[in-house]
Amino acid sequence: MPINQQILLDNRPQGEAVASNFKLVSAQTPALADGQVLVRHHYLSLDPYMRGRMNESKSYAASQPLGEVMIGGTVGEVVESRNAKYAVGDKVVGMGGWQEYSVVDANAPGALRKVDTTHVPLSHYLGAVGMPGVTAWYGLVKIIAPKEGDTVVVSAATGAVGSAFAALAKARGCRVVGIAGGTDKCKYATEELGFDACIDYKVHGDVKAMAKALKEACPNGIDGYFENVGGWIMDAVMLRMNAFSRIALCGMIAGYDGAPLPMSNPALILINRMKIEGFIVSEHMEVWPDALKELGMLVGTGKLRPRETIAQGIAAAPEAFLGLLKGKNFGKQLVKLI
Repeated sequence: MPINQQILLDNRPQGEAVASNFKLVSAQTPALADGQVLVRHHYLSLDPYMRGRMNESKSYAASQPLGEVMIGGTVGEVVESRNAKYAVGDKVVGMGGWQEYSVVDANAPGALRKVDTTHVPLSHYLGAVGMPGVTAWYGLVKIIAPKEGDTVVVSAATGAVGSAFAALAKARGCRVVGIAGGTDKCKYATEELGFDACIDYKVHGDVKAMAKALKEACPNGIDGYFENVGGWIMDAVMLRMNAFSRIALCGMIAGYDGAPLPMSNPALILINRMKIEGFIVSEHMEVWPDALKELGMLVGTGKLRPRETIAQGIAAAPEAFLGLLKGKNFGKQLVKLI
């Protein structure tokens, strides 16, 4: 059996996450039992939600246990099978974690899903045609529910969720405005992702400046907002929201280090009769088939051209993850494991 390199959560962050919170170990992969398969991971997904799991606190999901392999989505290939539904060579997506191999009970509901790489690259099943893409789809279609001609805004616009959101919103006839950090990201948003405008939060670095930039980019106000960040950016967007507008609340990366994120003007929720709904995409598995079908079509036809930042090797995962939390990645952050 092959040797499996793994990254464990060794200790919990005290404030900002650091590389020493993680530990690299090696372990022998166990022999398979009936119904199990051995998957060799090709790519590991790094996502902001992982930071929240590192804390020991009440949340929508259990905290990441200390001394265990870090949680994470993976795509790879079945290299050994004792399950009739899976053959050696099948390409699969699952939650294999921060490691090179995983032993999976392939009969467990949702544990593994076969994917077709004929028209969609394997890595995209961790981004545009995976959990981030479905997250964008659910927030847009089920919560914001835009009409043609609506103006919608998304923060972290060039990440895996934001880029899928743009393609999905443009397909529905919306004006789409992004918020991202840096000239290169904003240029990518408008020139490759199809955003009508993108605001650089590094240039418009406080509530007043951001609200002014949003007024110029959204002359008819904002009908729907997809929130990935929270903090002062959300405060600025709230100032430009229309009556009966909707906010899909997906991430609050500005508060992942543990400090609470106060809202500066909550009265706007009442004044504008706004709908704000938080959601966790794994609780809505019923929409995944429809969402993945549309996302796959958008990628296959070139209407969604996701970008990836790829770190090499499992040992690079902690630093790549810390860079993601600081916005250093461009598009979807992955670790290539093979």
